[in-house]
Amino acid sequence: MHLKNLSILNYKNVSDKSFEFKHKINCFVGKNGIGKTNILDAIFYLANGKSYFNPIALQNIKHNEDFFVVDGIFEKNDKNEHVVCSLKKGQKKIIKRNGKAYERFSEHIGLIPLVIISPSDQDLISEGSETRRKFIDTVISQLDAVYLQELIQYQKIIMQRNALLKYFAVNYTFDKETLSIYNEQLHHLGTSIHQKRKDFMELFVPTFQKYHQQITNSQEQVQLKYFSQLDEAPLLDLFEESLAKDRAVQYTTVGTHKDDLLLEIENHSIKKYGSQGQQKSFLIALKLAQFDFIKKQSGVLPILLFDDIFDKLDAFRVQQIVEMVNDETFGQLFITDTHEDRTELIVKSTHLDYEIFQL
Repeated sequence: MHLKNLSILNYKNVSDKSFEFKHKINCFVGKNGIGKTNILDAIFYLANGKSYFNPIALQNIKHNEDFFVVDGIFEKNDKNEHVVCSLKKGQKKIIKRNGKAYERFSEHIGLIPLVIISPSDQDLISEGSETRRKFIDTVISQLDAVYLQELIQYQKIIMQRNALLKYFAVNYTFDKETLSIYNEQLHHLGTSIHQKRKDFMELFVPTFQKYHQQITNSQEQVQLKYFSQLDEAPLLDLFEESLAKDRAVQYTTVGTHKDDLLLEIENHSIKKYGSQGQQKSFLIALKLAQFDFIKKQSGVLPILLFDDIFDKLDAFRVQQIVEMVNDETFGQLFITDTHEDRTELIVKSTHLDYEIFQL
């Protein structure tokens, strides 16, 4: 899998740029704020139909403009995939594959396997459980379209159940039979989601541990654990136990939408007890494991976007990762950095085709 060329029009602070890319390594260098990260984000948008950094689509249109267009041609299994994402103010977003617009954006997920590593990944440690669930769901959804539809349906029914609980409270009424209809649907979907997350973690955690040991030379012991209320009881039982609380707070307090990933170092929270360097190593290992998992499950080498590479790693670690391109660990690699000389010194050592774009 690789991106052959890219055109960007009015995306964030990028007015009008086009690129033709090398098969292996492509680097964007320039001062902070010049748009390096936005170019990587445009590539991410083509793969996922949304920004990695700003989920509010309209805010990705360049200031004082009415629309944006991101256009790219990927080569996958010796076939070209032409993807165009566009948005005009006052209109719906459009995603096209080979000239045909998708009716449901979810149908596009998984076509372009891609992993981004960015300083903003710190949110996985610092933010709440929703961010970490999103990480699990993103990886699984790229490989399992049924899982993605189950997630979408589950969230829809949770919103309906919450609306019903609020209706009961406002109108001083209660109908257990109507509530049980939602409970049954959520039980079915939630049980499937829970099992697929458990299956994913069984495969994912050993890969994560392997990469973490490589990055830290096995000097630290880290743990990655999946927490779910459904490990304690079936969802229908949990609904019964939480009924009084749900009615009081007017929303659903139990279910797979409360699952979490526990990130630990030496059996303690890495958020509280991990140094900045330890947290960076943990996040890099997490994302490299994501890459490895998608590669093994799909049989396709994902595109790897490495934003602000020296923010997370010293020069030695960066060189180690870039050199993995040599042994086919990685496929096409996109890197952003502020210093051209530093970047070129490392990518040159791979003796592979590379291109440095000075912005």
